[in-house]
This record gives sequence, structure tokens and C-alpha cells, in this order.
Amino acid sequence: MVTTARARPFASYAAPVSEPVESDDAVLAGLGIAIGDDRSGELKAACARIARRIHGDKLRVVGFVPGDDRVAVPPLIIQLGLALCDLTGATVAVVDANVRYPGLTAVARGKQTDHDDSVFSTRWLRGSLALLSPPRVEQAGEVVPQLARVLIEGSDLFAHVLVDLTGFELLGEHGSAAACMDGVALVARAHKTHERELVGLAQLMPQGRFLGVVLVG
Repeated sequence: MVTTARARPFASYAAPVSEPVESDDAVLAGLGIAIGDDRSGELKAACARIARRIHGDKLRVVGFVPGDDRVAVPPLIIQLGLALCDLTGATVAVVDANVRYPGLTAVARGKQTDHDDSVFSTRWLRGSLALLSPPRVEQAGEVVPQLARVLIEGSDLFAHVLVDLTGFELLGEHGSAAACMDGVALVARAHKTHERELVGLAQLMPQGRFLGVVLVG
């Protein structure tokens, strides 16, 4: 899977409910997805193609690893989550497992975690896309078992789960997280990330579960 998309830099899993808070479009814009923007349109089209492959291959849980520290994964996987919602009509989860620098902190800021022994807070968008993010920085050792719990407890609710693995160590932590997933993809910057770097990163991905590279920028 080598696909080019354009993106801007940047539980108690109850059924979706209406929240008297910031509008969905405003939340998306704050995360680097401007509805109606030409670049967002390109991203949407690319994500629609990726969504068809994920759904067609019956990949329920997919992790996304940034190719370098300048890659913003959340705008991509949120748009991909919306594409999967449109394609399937089912509920989809985007999980911010970036334990060191949570990318969706703005969504979770000021919220309580879903329950006392959870590290995640949930915000629903467009009625069927759940954004799960830790309101505060956590340790990877705490998040991996929590992530596994999300996948188990959400198995009857979420048709697909997309996970941002930014901040995980390539050796060790990624392996533990990938064990919970059906596949893992690299996210790299078009015209910025060199092929040799991608080849090197690909060799560190879990054998048999590496799906390919998504190019953004």
C-alpha cells in the first residue's frame, strides 16, 4: 500500500450522544482538517481508496507509524476514519496512543477519562467516529495494555480501529502494540522522506503485518 494523501501538519464506550460543545467542523479544523479546502479534498479522496482496501481486506485494527518526527498522523487517520464511516455506515475509532506527546490533546483537554482505570477520554464526531485520546501524558507501559483493552471491549462496537503509534520506540514498544493489530502502515512525507529511510523503517515493522507506506504532504 503506497498511497499519496495531502494532510496539514499539525472505556466506557457508550453509543454516540449529542454534546453541547464545539462543532464537529471546528474540531476537525483545529486538528488540521479544513472542510471544503482543496487540499482536504485530495486527502479525502486518497483516504477513500485506503478505506476500501482496509475494509475489503477485513483489517479491523490498523496502526500508523510516522516516518519522522515531522509527520502528523492524526489528520490522516481522522480523515481515514471518516471515510470508513461513510463506506461502512458503522462506528469507527481513532485512538491516539501517542503517550509522550498526545496529538489529540485539544479534543480531550479538560475531560475526565472514560472510567477510573482508563487512560482515554472519548469524543464523538459526525455521530459515528470516536476519537480516543489521553487527556495527559502517560507511560507507554501503561498505554499498551489499555490499548489492548480498548480493542477487546470495543470489538462489538467498532467496525475498524485506527491507532496513532507516534512516540512509541521502534524496537520493543511497537512490537508490543503491533501484537494487538491486524496491520501496521508507515506515514511519510512526500518528496521529503528518502526511499532508503523508508526501507530501513520497513525492516523494523512487524513481519507479516506491514501494509505499506502512506505519503502525505
